[in-house]
Amino acid sequence: MLAYTIGIILFALAILISVSLHEAGHMLTAKAFGMKVTRYFVGFGPTLWSFRKGETEYGVKGIPLGGFVKIVGMTPLEEEEEEVTEKDKKRVFWRKPLWQRTVVLAAGSVTHFILGFVALWILVSFVGVVANPAYAEQVAESQETATVAVAECVAATGTDAAAGDCAEGQIEGPAWTAGIESGDAVTAVAGTAVTDWDSLLAAVSDLTPGEPVEVAVERDGTERTVEVTPYAAEAETEDGGTETVARLGVFVYTDPAVSPTTAVGAIDGVGETVAYTGDMFKETFIALGQLPSKIPPLWDAIFGGERSDDSPVSVVGASRLGGEMVQYDQWAMFFMLLVVLNYFIGIFNLLPLLPMDGGHIAIAWYEKARSWVAAKRGRPDPGRVDYLKLMPLTYAVIVLLGGFMLLTITADIVNPITIFN
Repeated sequence: MLAYTIGIILFALAILISVSLHEAGHMLTAKAFGMKVTRYFVGFGPTLWSFRKGETEYGVKGIPLGGFVKIVGMTPLEEEEEEVTEKDKKRVFWRKPLWQRTVVLAAGSVTHFILGFVALWILVSFVGVVANPAYAEQVAESQETATVAVAECVAATGTDAAAGDCAEGQIEGPAWTAGIESGDAVTAVAGTAVTDWDSLLAAVSDLTPGEPVEVAVERDGTERTVEVTPYAAEAETEDGGTETVARLGVFVYTDPAVSPTTAVGAIDGVGETVAYTGDMFKETFIALGQLPSKIPPLWDAIFGGERSDDSPVSVVGASRLGGEMVQYDQWAMFFMLLVVLNYFIGIFNLLPLLPMDGGHIAIAWYEKARSWVAAKRGRPDPGRVDYLKLMPLTYAVIVLLGGFMLLTITADIVNPITIFN
């Protein structure tokens, strides 16, 4: 339980640092171009601590859910709110060249891309990542015995409270409790011979949750029999529904010595990281396109329906997954999840919708194109876009995003995704 809690805290802290660096990207590029930056804060709400250096106030606020940077003149409304001296008028954001404004607005997402790329390069170069997501299935098909890995904690149906050192909603894995260890080969379940992973699943599926059975395992050439009490778990049926089945708390064992997680080295790692990044960007765009179709199943999951492994998660859900990864000592997965999250945030933030940075970029280029067309037609420059007219659309996006965030947070609390079940 302690490792799980530490994992949650570490992952949430990593997200906060990532978002803070996002805002720092805006601030540093704005300062580099001579723009006036008046505030940089980590968090929202009441100020806990701050100091002023030059014209910029730096500080920490009470609600650690992000951060913000204040650049004078991001919109006409913001320029009116700030006291801009005649000397500083040339430093207002919108008066700067379009390419500089674009760089500043995109700097937050670029920061996420850099963080993700560096973390991924370290994993690929010096740790190794699984190249094929179906590797576990391939191992299961190639095993001549049912060699298993053992989960210390499992998500059991009907479990409300934590058991032992497990997280809420989990119990200690029956196989782990019985003394079965990762790398053991199961040879029989309740008198039924087991020869491979498929026969193990078939034998376990015939069991009744809560009724102890004898399980024969082989370790280092020695066979012994232990008593295991299966637990009740949810499993997906072929028609897309769910059913309650018996499980032992084991999964496919992948020997680290032969697992395809070989580090490729610093030089080769660059090319591999670029290839991985391309695949991740592609999958992110596909996921964004499928997002509306994920909302009804997410709603059903809140009211007892099955929570699919590919359903959207909030910061709460991602942190819980990070906690499980630390609990099971899966640090490579922990950092890979951070890579995926940084890439997703970076891409999502560039969508051409207010209040995202991509919306501000789109407006800046629209203003430029509109001025160019007006000049070609010999007409006066129409000037800047009226942000007040865009406020209803902006509020609509905020409401939709807020509703979606609330939906995912609720689902992550009442029906969370788990790694090992």
